[in-house]
Amino acid sequence: MSKSSFYCNSCGYEAAKWLGKCPACKQWNTFVEEIKSSTKQKKLFSISSPSSKATLIQDIKNESSIKTSTSDAELDVVLGGGIVAGSVILLAGEPGIGKSTLLLQIALLHKSNTLYVSGEEALTQIKMRADRLGIKNQYCHVFSETLTIKIINHCNQMVNEKNAYKLIIIDSIQTLISDSIDSPIGSVSQIKQCCSELVQYAKQTNTPIILIGHITKEGQIAGPKILEHMVDVVLNFEGEKTHLYRILRASKNRYGSTSKVGVYEMVEAGLKQVLNPSTILMTDGEQQMSGTSIASTFEGQKTFLVEVQALVSPAVYGTPQRSVNGFNLKRLNILLAVLEKKCGFKISSQDVFLNIAGGIKVSDPSMDLAIIASILSSNEDFIISSKICFAGEVGLNGEIRPIPRIENHIQEADRIGFKSIVISSKNKLIHTPEKINIVKCNKVMDLYTHLANLKQ
Repeated sequence: MSKSSFYCNSCGYEAAKWLGKCPACKQWNTFVEEIKSSTKQKKLFSISSPSSKATLIQDIKNESSIKTSTSDAELDVVLGGGIVAGSVILLAGEPGIGKSTLLLQIALLHKSNTLYVSGEEALTQIKMRADRLGIKNQYCHVFSETLTIKIINHCNQMVNEKNAYKLIIIDSIQTLISDSIDSPIGSVSQIKQCCSELVQYAKQTNTPIILIGHITKEGQIAGPKILEHMVDVVLNFEGEKTHLYRILRASKNRYGSTSKVGVYEMVEAGLKQVLNPSTILMTDGEQQMSGTSIASTFEGQKTFLVEVQALVSPAVYGTPQRSVNGFNLKRLNILLAVLEKKCGFKISSQDVFLNIAGGIKVSDPSMDLAIIASILSSNEDFIISSKICFAGEVGLNGEIRPIPRIENHIQEADRIGFKSIVISSKNKLIHTPEKINIVKCNKVMDLYTHLANLKQ
């Protein structure tokens, strides 16, 4: 016999009837109906723990916390040095962004027994993708299965045969199903149950597991919000499918910092690590045009230079348009208001289009100065030299505010070969490079005056 239950998609709260607002997480319109069996849940597996009593903390060996390299330099940086034994990692991203390709590369590059479980693709499809990657590996095993009990039993069998897997990859968590509950595949309760079983197996066998998670149209990980709390690491794979470059960042990491990012380039043979993003996110500068500037941004603990493109034109329709790609629209509106109110530029009747080259998304406040420069360049129709870059935050009164780690921005600009960098006059410099010219500005109008004097 079965009955109907309602689950909150955000936190997993269970209710007997549909509710407009979740009493637990206070979110609206998050309840979904599921058919729940009244039969008692059965125990799927049992693995004896190494210890049945409490242990003194000084007696615990920390061997399990040693990080193992994934053979991918960018992923190791984001994880904080590698994969911790017994950890569960959730890799989330939009469909087609390259999640399966990235983890298949990791599986093929791993130098020990690895299991790649796919619930979405047949074995022949995975083999075709592996051939395209061109990586030879004798340790990677592929398993096409969606039932968690069969996956766990197979892994236990390999343990009994003294050939245990050192890494397990699940593609994806939304395709798995547990026979301990009667709920449809992909439902809130199924995702939560399957993740719970895999987390239990990872902790008891000290085997690291990487899960692939899909993204909803709202940009959230599909399934209950509690899924992110159950795992140890949450990685976000970002980028535009129509562009070549991807950014890997951690939103949660129990074993390291969340401030580091990895950059990849999508090529025909898979995902290529980008060790020097500054050289690919800028044009060669041979054909300079108005509305283009170079920004020095800080993503994670990596400084790189990106090209900012702006187009300002008279509004064709009644209401001026504001379009942004790779930057926050609300922040752009604030910068336009500063130019209108504090600097006297008539932009309220103009269409403004902003694009961050390379298809990447940036949120660093140090982008403000370059965005202002690009808008002024397009509005006044003058060209900014490709040998000048910008790093500074713009306040509501039109002042240019200092940014942290300004030395990193200057060093990166100097390394690439820029002749000048524009920063805030309030930034205090400890070490001043000899090659690059540092231009200090106090207000936005100071920036405009400097650029006007350099008109080509």
